[in-house]
Amino acid sequence: MVPKVALWRDMHNMQKNNNKSFKFDLELGKIYAIWLREFKVFLREKSRLVASTFTPLLWLFVLGGGLGSTVSTPFHASNIDYQKFIFPGIVIMSVIFSSVFFGAYIIWDRKFDFLKSVMVAPVRRSTIFLGKTFGGMTTSLIQAFILLGIGVFIGVNYTPYSIASFIVIVLMLSFALTSLGLAIGSYMESLEGFQLIVSFVVFPLYFLSGALFPLDNIPIWLSILTSINPATYAVEALRSSMLGVDGKNILIVNIGVLLITTLALGIVGILSFRRMKAV
Repeated sequence: MVPKVALWRDMHNMQKNNNKSFKFDLELGKIYAIWLREFKVFLREKSRLVASTFTPLLWLFVLGGGLGSTVSTPFHASNIDYQKFIFPGIVIMSVIFSSVFFGAYIIWDRKFDFLKSVMVAPVRRSTIFLGKTFGGMTTSLIQAFILLGIGVFIGVNYTPYSIASFIVIVLMLSFALTSLGLAIGSYMESLEGFQLIVSFVVFPLYFLSGALFPLDNIPIWLSILTSINPATYAVEALRSSMLGVDGKNILIVNIGVLLITTLALGIVGILSFRRMKAV
């Protein structure tokens, strides 16, 4: 009897593992379906890609070229002019705007009843959230890679290490800010209200990130605000990996803060989605 009991137990455990594997694959399939829908929407809106790329380029060449001709950075000895110095910040600017404003699509989905049809399906809200977040991350990464190509023309040299760091930093910040945008969008009922609230988020995130100026000799009050801004650590990490310019924190600290922020805002986004109304 003992061998039969052992055989039955092994078969039972195998069946449980197979069921868990099946459920996991099913959840991945649902996430992929939602991600694919968001990605196709992005590909069909070519004007969105052009507009989201034009604004960072305007800042890079007009502000970087104009203001760069009148100011100098502490890194001129390393052949880093002002335009190169702000380039990582311009990339982060693209990620901030595209990620946070991605939450507006929740409101559109609610208006056109797409969200309602998804909510009544046998899909967890956390799965919907992850699918949409991965969609936002993909669009942000594509836009960031376009800017990465522009960096070659202003003299930024890339290495496999800097490109790998670039991908990790952009994906972490994009996940965090897309989660924030979706969390805000889950509580809003109108695009006008969403844009008003988001304006109070994206501009402080960008201007207090040190994207346009070094953080060495700034006033104390400004130093405090930049220290609590997660985008600051993304800018410093990207500037360190791409230009070799060290900021207030070492790279591992910047990555650690970004990781904590990503996890925290991801949890906030999931909890907000669970409380969201479909209509």
